[in-house]
Amino acid sequence: MVLKLTEIARRTLEAYFEGKQFELDEETKKQFEEKKASFVTLTLNKNGDLRGCVGSLEANKELWKDIQENALNAAFKDTRFQALEKKELNKVEIEVSVLSTPERLEFENTEELLRKITNKMGIILKKGFLSATFLPQVWNQIQSKQKFLEQLSIKAGLNKDAWKEKDAKFFYYYVDLETE
Repeated sequence: MVLKLTEIARRTLEAYFEGKQFELDEETKKQFEEKKASFVTLTLNKNGDLRGCVGSLEANKELWKDIQENALNAAFKDTRFQALEKKELNKVEIEVSVLSTPERLEFENTEELLRKITNKMGIILKKGFLSATFLPQVWNQIQSKQKFLEQLSIKAGLNKDAWKEKDAKFFYYYVDLETE
């Protein structure tokens, strides 16, 4: 029986806490062998507080491997949070986002940029060596396009208006979302 993407992430974390490595069955590996990029988001289910969110923007490995890696990184290497503790695991909800290939967003000015982006898009901002992304789910918390881009700029370590500067580059992607 092929596992769901969220089951791959959860079983990977459960095995980690048992000092083991979760080995997927061949049928599940075959189902998710295509190279794709993913994000794994962990939230505490009683109030939906973010507990970790890490992912890949480029498809460099099989999807099942990408999910396993990102689940562990979201739980233990998201620098915004303390490492996940075993006692928290049963309270954590897992969300897996599988990303389409990012495409460059071409625009002449900020007004055109604001017209072109939609709340279905994940957005990547790149400026110099700095970059950041917001998954499309972030639109649920930040519905204003301008505020969305301001917060994305801040996340990238830039000032809030960096998104308006000429050398700011934008890419967009869509996600297939699976939640527990």
